[in-house]
Amino acid sequence: MTAPTKATIVATIADILTRRGADAYLGEAVTMRQHMLQAAAAAEREAAPDALVAAALLHDIGHFTGEFGDDYIERGVDNLHEDAGAALLAPFFPPVVVECVRLHVAAKRYLCATDPGYFAKLSPASVSTLALQGGPMEPDEVAEFERNPFFREAVRARLWDDAAKDPDAVTPPFAHFAPVLQRVVGAA
Repeated sequence: MTAPTKATIVATIADILTRRGADAYLGEAVTMRQHMLQAAAAAEREAAPDALVAAALLHDIGHFTGEFGDDYIERGVDNLHEDAGAALLAPFFPPVVVECVRLHVAAKRYLCATDPGYFAKLSPASVSTLALQGGPMEPDEVAEFERNPFFREAVRARLWDDAAKDPDAVTPPFAHFAPVLQRVVGAA
């Protein structure tokens, strides 16, 4: 695959989801495509701005940027998909999208540290990955996270991520969200 450009990034993402979207989603009962589309649909239902709908859709794009094997969690490897996804998107998307992608794992750790009821709502797979990702934040990490100008948006994206694991949910197809992505890329 050739390197994406601003003119081709949306088509590149569509291609990735076509080829790899049916991949299993880390022990959840949904595919990667279902998960990503459900997160975007949740953002859209809340009338989130286009950039946050894009962030919700793309938060896990980093899972497709490296090859770690299907058993990397069992082997105790964190694939750092949040950093890989942010690096992929940074040349094309505005900082709010990039930061939501980069911070969505940290947002889980943040919520575990700051919201007493949050941990109980996590799926077993999210609990398993939380351990690999460093567990709940320590107070100094919470303070650092809150210094990021996009931390509130990242928390919203995280909550849509958590809600996007229903195998029976019906969502619009990627084609529905492609114009949103194109608008966000065009405005960046």
